Amino acid sequence: MPKHPTVTEPAIADLVETFYARIRTDPILGPVFLNKIAPDAWPAHLATMRRFWSSVMLTSGAYSGNPVGVHRAVPGLERPMFAHWLALFTQTAQDLFEPEPAADFATKAKRIAFSLELAIFHRLDAPPDGLTPPQRKSA
Repeated sequence: MPKHPTVTEPAIADLVETFYARIRTDPILGPVFLNKIAPDAWPAHLATMRRFWSSVMLTSGAYSGNPVGVHRAVPGLERPMFAHWLALFTQTAQDLFEPEPAADFATKAKRIAFSLELAIFHRLDAPPDGLTPPQRKSA
């Protein structure tokens, strides 16, 4: 199957569907997602994720929500899971997209994972740990 050369709404839908199919069978992340999202709630979750990634990658404005609040309410979510999520997401993007858009997805995903991990788990009275902050491109 040819890889997506650019980021489009159909390409985002392909990424979301493929990634979450992998999530559901992942031994680390699968149980967390399957515990939080009921079988009949998956279509709505996938639609939300399509809107989220459309907003992130295409600046469509299709998503409005509170990712930090949603993730704080997930039972069983642990800090190391963010790095695992990021690795699985990056691999999925590389499998489905040409190198440039795959790298764009990976860069955005790393920033999102870092921000969520920091917002959920970092405590002001503890030293920083967890994901390495994403590198900023120098101008």
